[in-house]
Amino acid sequence: MNDRAEHVLPPSPLDVEYVKRLLPHRAPFLMIDKLSDIKPGESAVGWKAVSITEPHFAGHFPEYAVMPGVLIVEAMAQCAAILGLRDMPDREKKLFLFGGVDKARFRRPVVPGDQLRLECVVLHRRATSVKIKGEATVDGQLVAEAELFSVLIDRPE
Repeated sequence: MNDRAEHVLPPSPLDVEYVKRLLPHRAPFLMIDKLSDIKPGESAVGWKAVSITEPHFAGHFPEYAVMPGVLIVEAMAQCAAILGLRDMPDREKKLFLFGGVDKARFRRPVVPGDQLRLECVVLHRRATSVKIKGEATVDGQLVAEAELFSVLIDRPE
């Protein structure tokens, strides 16, 4: 097939195997378990089951395990990258890298056992960059939010 259809993944939800097709991240840094509610080019919802077995909890903090805020932002960024790459031709040759984070706010701790819902909405998109509004919630409560700027580059060979 030479048409665009060969580049389009099946309809959502996308499980972790589809996530791994789109992102170069692997354990322990893969922060997305699945995606749902995808509107190509507009928005997506990512999910992460927060587990006590994640390596950062050994030191953050041993007596009160709290997911680091920077990892919540990273999970938002991974969700946003999937949204950007999902229907892109030649996506295996591309990478989204952080260009900046604005307006990051953390509202309450995320702890083992939480189901993190990550909603990403495209604010602006250009040929080689995208600005996303990300919100992370647990049980409907806002836990973190940020605006993320990412740049699209050719993946090094």
